Amino acid sequence: MASSWTPRQNKLFEDALAIYDRETPDRWQNVARVVGKSIEEVKRHYEILKEDVNRIEHGQVPLPNYTGS
Repeated sequence: MASSWTPRQNKLFEDALAIYDRETPDRWQNVARVVGKSIEEVKRHYEILKEDVNRIEHGQVPLPNYTGS
């Protein structure tokens, strides 16, 4: 079951990923501490983010229609 993430937690997650890159020791522990989630939850959230980016990059997500009425 997926955990619920608030907009604030998502922003903290994104900021933490920018601070703790893949070369950072204990990366996931640090991200989890910042966000207030478990290590497993932040790892899963990261995998979902990667899947979303991949779909966007491959044109599988339709662009929004910004034309006015």
